[in-house]
Amino acid sequence: MKLVSWNVNGIRATLGKGLPEFISSERPEILCLQETKAREEQVALPLEFGGYKSFWNSAEKPGYSGVAIFTRDEPIAVRLGMGLDDHDREGRVITLEYPDFHLVNVYTPNAQDELRRLPYRMEWDEAFRLFLLSLESSGKPVIFCGDLNVAHQEIDLARPKENRKSAGFSDEERAGFGRLLESGFHDSYRHLYPDQAGAYSWWSYRANARANNIGWRIDYFGLSTSLLGRVKDAAILPHITGSDHCPVSLTLG
Repeated sequence: MKLVSWNVNGIRATLGKGLPEFISSERPEILCLQETKAREEQVALPLEFGGYKSFWNSAEKPGYSGVAIFTRDEPIAVRLGMGLDDHDREGRVITLEYPDFHLVNVYTPNAQDELRRLPYRMEWDEAFRLFLLSLESSGKPVIFCGDLNVAHQEIDLARPKENRKSAGFSDEERAGFGRLLESGFHDSYRHLYPDQAGAYSWWSYRANARANNIGWRIDYFGLSTSLLGRVKDAAILPHITGSDHCPVSLTLG
């Protein structure tokens, strides 16, 4: 089973920048998109999406945030948001329940310039951690994926010293992601490739950052301990363009 996650930075734009071709070549069983920036009825999907059922969670604010999941298999249940009014207005979470796991697609809020949204971000991190634990307590393991908007370790970005207090690499955000992992979840890519440097999933549009691979790894597949034995591969696909992020994938046996 192949699962793919991609922050497309606007699904309507990415449809014209290789998303249909990517689906045709990769043929994932499940495709999770973040930052869709559209409601379902605003998007004319091409034929490549014909074999998928889709589930959307859009922000109240038009053209902002939003997540969607495209799946070949009908889920048992679908849940939009975390059930928390303070965190569910921006269309950032979808959960699908399958027979042997919960799948959570997430677009974590950015702490923004000068960390002006950091207090809210830290509230979000804790709410999301508890949400994943509540799903796991139901008796099924959890897979979560998406743009977590944090580079956890220095190895996860090209210039850690220069970005020490930047959004996505503040001490607080890194510690928040650490608490999530300490709660019994695992970063699938680091599980398989603990020392792999230069592996990034996001690059600034400025200063030719992508061509020079001056990037950050902020897109993840995380999973419960009980699923580690099923992990066959976790990949980052920097050759796929169309967004300032590239897709990441998880293959389960």
